[in-house]
Amino acid sequence: MGQISSFLEPIDYGVIIGYLILLVGFGYYISFIKNKKTDASYFVAGNTLGWTSIGLNMWGTNVGPSMLIASASIGFTTGIVAGNFAWYAFVFILLLAVVFSPRYLGANVVTLPEFMGKRFGDSTRNILAWYTLITILISWLSLTLFAGGILVQQLLDMPMYLSVILMVILSGFFAAAGGLKAIAYTNVFQMLLLIGVSLLLVILGINKAGGIEHIYNSTPGSYWNLFLPADDSNYPWTAIILGYPIMGVWFWCTDQSMVQSILGAKNLKQGQLGANFIGWLKILDVPLFILPGIVCFVLFPELQNPDEAYMTMVTQLFPVGLRGLIIVVLIAALISTIGSALNSLSTVFTMDVYVKKYRPDASQKRIVKTGRLVTLFGSILAVLITLAINSIKGLNLFDIFQSILGFIAPPMSVVFLFGVLWKKTSTKAVNLVLTLGTVLSLGVGVLYLWVFPNGEYPWPHFLLLSFYIFVALCVMVVAISLADKTVQENHDELLTINPKARPDKQVKLLWVLLTIVMVLLYIFFNGH
Repeated sequence: MGQISSFLEPIDYGVIIGYLILLVGFGYYISFIKNKKTDASYFVAGNTLGWTSIGLNMWGTNVGPSMLIASASIGFTTGIVAGNFAWYAFVFILLLAVVFSPRYLGANVVTLPEFMGKRFGDSTRNILAWYTLITILISWLSLTLFAGGILVQQLLDMPMYLSVILMVILSGFFAAAGGLKAIAYTNVFQMLLLIGVSLLLVILGINKAGGIEHIYNSTPGSYWNLFLPADDSNYPWTAIILGYPIMGVWFWCTDQSMVQSILGAKNLKQGQLGANFIGWLKILDVPLFILPGIVCFVLFPELQNPDEAYMTMVTQLFPVGLRGLIIVVLIAALISTIGSALNSLSTVFTMDVYVKKYRPDASQKRIVKTGRLVTLFGSILAVLITLAINSIKGLNLFDIFQSILGFIAPPMSVVFLFGVLWKKTSTKAVNLVLTLGTVLSLGVGVLYLWVFPNGEYPWPHFLLLSFYIFVALCVMVVAISLADKTVQENHDELLTINPKARPDKQVKLLWVLLTIVMVLLYIFFNGH
């Protein structure tokens, strides 16, 4: 496929420029006019977010250009098996809603390291703060900027460094100027537009391919199975069932970038409804992001690079004008993901490092100013790391993203699960897991990805490796906690859910309905 910019007409560029001007104008209004006097809302939106903003903001944070391209790519090569990363997630989003959210909101915290600090003390909070900062910087900022930089480079024919700088300036504007509320408000508009444009692309592709039945008959039966045989080289069902939960707990229940919207909820019910809403929205990931890759497999089977599947569909199926629209929607989704990550990076450093350790008496104005400076510094650092990553070539974007998450996840999943569910968990145990356990987990990841790369050496699937590391760290926590004779502080109030905070009938009904729908989807998409 040729340079994407060669398919663009002046009207496409007009759509792109017009939307970006609208986006900046809306962000300015939210940041400097509507919320002029609300510095307190910088980090958690002043606890004003309703369920729609929470759901759309979480989905917007989760959905980025790299996901669109990578999902279509894996759809092109393996079908809907990657849909497990979207549909299996509802179990862990439910865990967030009914197990973690009541405790987070009941503890009245701004960050998750702050919560764990109340549970295990300042030493754990300090370790978690730096752990979270590194995680956000690598997995959310640098990798997303790298994937987005490649996209913008293709779309607008820009050098990589200009593409990355443009994206980080637009994203940083929202994070530094308006905090979470500006990001959340703009996400609502961006995500609705993303749904509409992606749906149109699917409809046009299905029509051109001759309908769903023809697409089904023109693809291998395995393309329509969520569970593949245990000996499958890509995603065996054993790896999905055992390995994804470790990633799911970390990503949906303990990651600051994802959970921050819940922390900004008006109340617990709105937070639980928002979590339920994103559970429904995740159903759309398969038809909107993976299905285009399958359709591309039918329409353009000669395509050499699967990573070009999504943009091949765009340039071949969309008329003039709409090409510009889909491009600007992809850019907006990138801004959304990076903006949310910058806000989380700023929040964690400011509240858990700067205020906690150095300036506990800092004024609200000074705190917000510091947060904005951190956003600026984080943006510069992320650009430098991204340009370094640009020297790495020939990697499967989807698998690299998921494997990195898989190796980051075990220590955090173990610490939060045991910290919330087992009162005997000791400070010494969680601190060792967060330090030595992280060295073990990331060390295995480095060996798997770079030193003895998978493919050349007979490694288990990276999701199974994540599961094995998780089990080892669980044994470590139990053994150390039982051997630790230090008297643990009583945390009944922190860990026990107030009976008044339990889900009401509306929340329960919606989660029961979602569970039924997900079970039916798993039954339908197997046995082909």
